[in-house]
Amino acid sequence: MDINFPLVLVILTLVSGLMWLLDKLLLRRLRGEAPAPFYVEYTAPFFPVLFVVLVLRSFIVEPFQIPSASMVPTLQVGDFILVNKFAYGLRMPVTQAKIVDIGEPERGDVMVFFPPDDPRYFIKRVIGLPGDHVQLFDNQLFVNGEKIQQKRLSGPSLAGYGYDIVEESIEGESHLIRKHRVPGRLGRRVSVVVPAGHYFMMGDNRDNSSDSRVWGSVPEENIVGKAFAIWMHWDDLFSLPGFDRAGKIQ
Repeated sequence: MDINFPLVLVILTLVSGLMWLLDKLLLRRLRGEAPAPFYVEYTAPFFPVLFVVLVLRSFIVEPFQIPSASMVPTLQVGDFILVNKFAYGLRMPVTQAKIVDIGEPERGDVMVFFPPDDPRYFIKRVIGLPGDHVQLFDNQLFVNGEKIQQKRLSGPSLAGYGYDIVEESIEGESHLIRKHRVPGRLGRRVSVVVPAGHYFMMGDNRDNSSDSRVWGSVPEENIVGKAFAIWMHWDDLFSLPGFDRAGKIQ
C-alpha cells in the first residue's frame, strides 16, 4: 500500500503545532517547574522542523527518486531530482488546489504530475499544450502539423541494439530521446487534440513509457511541479551514491 506522505506530513505538523501552541499558552504555566508530560515532550519540540519541511516541500522544492526507465536517456533509474513547486503556481498540500497563479507549463518541460485516476507520482515531458494537435507516425513527432526535428546520434556509446539515441528539438530547446528502430505499438500512429485545461505527456524512452498515449491527457489540477535538476544518483543500498550526473535537466 502506498503511503500518502504529504497527508502524513500535514497531520504530524498540525498535531505537533497544536501541542506546541497549547504548551506555550497554557500547559507550561499550569505545571510550573514540573517536567512536560510525555504527549507534549514527544510532539511539541518537533513542530518547528516539521513546519519548515512542510513549507519547503509544499511550496518551494521537493526531492524525488526516478523509479523507472521511461525517461531514459534524460533520467536514469536511481537519479534523485529536484522539482520546482512554484513554477506553475502555488498549490495547497494534499488537495493540490492552486492558490496563486505564477506560470504555466511550456512545451518541452519535464513535469511531475498525477496521471488521471492514479494516485502515484509520474514524470514525463510536456509534448502537447491545451488545444494542440499531437501526432506521432513511426516515432516521428508532429505538433500542430509541424514536424519536430530529430537528429540521430551515432557512436557505440549512444546507440544500442534495436534502438537509437536521437536529439529532438522542441521550442528551440534540445533533449535526447530513445526510440526503437522498429517502432513499438505506442510509436506507430497517434493523433490527439489536447482538451482545454489538459497537457499531453510523453516519456523520452518513447517505446517504453506509459504516458498520455495510454491514459490520456493530464488535467491541470494534477500538476505537481517542474523537474529542473539531478542532484545525485544512487543505484541501490549496496552501492555508493554518485554525483557525476548532477546538473540541469534538459
